[in-house]
Amino acid sequence: MKKEVLKEQHRINEQIRAKEVRLVGDDNIEPKVYPLFQALKMAEDREMDLVEISPNAVPPVCRIIDYSKFLYQLKKRQKEQKAKQVKVNVKEIRFGPQTDDHDYNFKLKHAKGFLEDGDKVKAYVFFKGRSILFKEQGEVLLLRFANDLEDFAKVEQLPILEGKKMTIFLSPKKKEVKKPVAPKEVKVVKVKVEKPEETNNEAE
Repeated sequence: MKKEVLKEQHRINEQIRAKEVRLVGDDNIEPKVYPLFQALKMAEDREMDLVEISPNAVPPVCRIIDYSKFLYQLKKRQKEQKAKQVKVNVKEIRFGPQTDDHDYNFKLKHAKGFLEDGDKVKAYVFFKGRSILFKEQGEVLLLRFANDLEDFAKVEQLPILEGKKMTIFLSPKKKEVKKPVAPKEVKVVKVKVEKPEETNNEAE
């Protein structure tokens, strides 16, 4: 099924509708415009496929290739690119508007660990019932939290109140790679010390 979906990305062989095509990409084929029937014959003689790679060009640009192999390589490249994409996780940390210092420091320690692992942190204060009256207190707590993490994170979004939640987003700071300092060249200067001449102090 997936192969059929990939095939729909390109017209091949008799699916190509143009009367002329421009062939490229093969050292054994002169890159120029060919009548479609001739290009199809050239592909058939090589037991390969005529593949339309730039349908919007005039005339369309085609290559003579093994289409099954082409699809395999395309799928492999897409898989490799996907593997290279960095997945960023978002860790949530919840506070109450009147969080005590012990709980605060415990969560601060966890946040540092998350940020050092490259995760983002979504910290929020949940206001339950009448505690919404302390929303300013919740904002102060979140700003304090961001300030205590300034060596590990940068603020991606300042505290914002949505419903009963006030949220702040923090993203990890990129670690600076210190360039090695080249050792200074030490010049050795040779000083020639001459031996003083001996003097005869005996009285005549």
